[in-house]
Amino acid sequence: MSGRTAEVRRETKETAITVKINLDGSGKAEIATGIGFFDHMLEGFARHGLFDLQVTCKGDLHVDSHHSIEDVGIVLGEAIKEALGDKKGIKRYGQRLLPMDESLILCAIDLSGRPYLKYGVTYTTDRIGEFDTEMAREFFYAIAYSAGMNLHLKQMDGTNNHHIAEACFKAFAKALCEAVSPEPRMEGVWSTKGVL
Repeated sequence: MSGRTAEVRRETKETAITVKINLDGSGKAEIATGIGFFDHMLEGFARHGLFDLQVTCKGDLHVDSHHSIEDVGIVLGEAIKEALGDKKGIKRYGQRLLPMDESLILCAIDLSGRPYLKYGVTYTTDRIGEFDTEMAREFFYAIAYSAGMNLHLKQMDGTNNHHIAEACFKAFAKALCEAVSPEPRMEGVWSTKGVL
C-alpha cells in the first residue's frame, strides 16, 4: 500500500485552494489559509494523523472566514477520497477518545462511501482568534460529505474553547489515521458488498 497521495485544486469567485496530502507521511505540514487558528488546527491534524499535508487558500476574508474554512474542508475531503483510491486493504473504521486538559472528545469514522455527520460539540464563544467557532461544524460537514465518510464527533467534557476545538481536530486525525491504515489480512475491501 504505497503512493496514497493526491493533489486537488478548486477555484471559485470566493476562494482559490490547493491541497496536497500523503496518507502515508510523517506529519509534515505547510499550511497557509490566512486564518491563524485554522492553520494551527490543520497543522495539528497533519502531525497527529501522520499525514503530510500542504494547504494554500486565498479566500475572501474581507467578508468573513466562512468560505475559506468550508471550501478547505471540501477540497481536503476530495483529496482524502482520491488518495484512498478503491480502499482495498484498509481498516475502514477508526475511533479515538482524546483528552486535552479538561476537554474530552470522541471521534468515530467509517469510510463507507456514505456521507454523514453527527456533531455534538458546543462552544461558549463566537471566535477563537480569527476562527469563527460555528465554522468547525461546517468544516467537518464538508469533509464528511466530500470524502464520503460517516463521521461522529461528540464532546464528552470541556470548558476551554481552544482545547475543545483542538481536541476535535486531533481526535479526527487519530481516528482517520486508524481508518486508512492497512489491515494485512484483508485482501479486498472490508464490506460484504465488495465495494466501498
